[in-house]
Amino acid sequence: MASPQASVADSRLGLTPDEIQLLRRHQQIALSQAGSSSSRAASNASSQGRLLLDPSSLQALSYHFDRLLQAIQQRMQYLNQQTQIATQVQYDRAGNAIQMADQEIARFREILRQIDELEVEFDKVRRIREIVRQYRARVEHLGRRLG
Repeated sequence: MASPQASVADSRLGLTPDEIQLLRRHQQIALSQAGSSSSRAASNASSQGRLLLDPSSLQALSYHFDRLLQAIQQRMQYLNQQTQIATQVQYDRAGNAIQMADQEIARFREILRQIDELEVEFDKVRRIREIVRQYRARVEHLGRRLG
């Protein structure tokens, strides 16, 4: 069993109950990974509401938290990279969509310009047709008068 000098009461650490549970769990993991015989002592201390403070337990816990923090930092770096990639992909897609929209707008404007030209040509042809009809009507009228 852990001696009073090698352990401390949970309540003296200023941690929330969830944080104490997390600390106990990680102390167990750290000691079991280190192959320490302190794992049983940590379990006993935990059942008494205490945490081990002996040098080997603290060293194992320190190494464990160092590895854990490194793994968290690596995961955060990975997630940041993935976020940057996803952002760039969306930016590229948006850029492509804008470029395609600009091309379609330009194509639509060209179609409207051609329609305007055709309408002008149509109006010209319609006026010419009317003039031709009038001349034809005159010629037929003159032909009937002369004939």
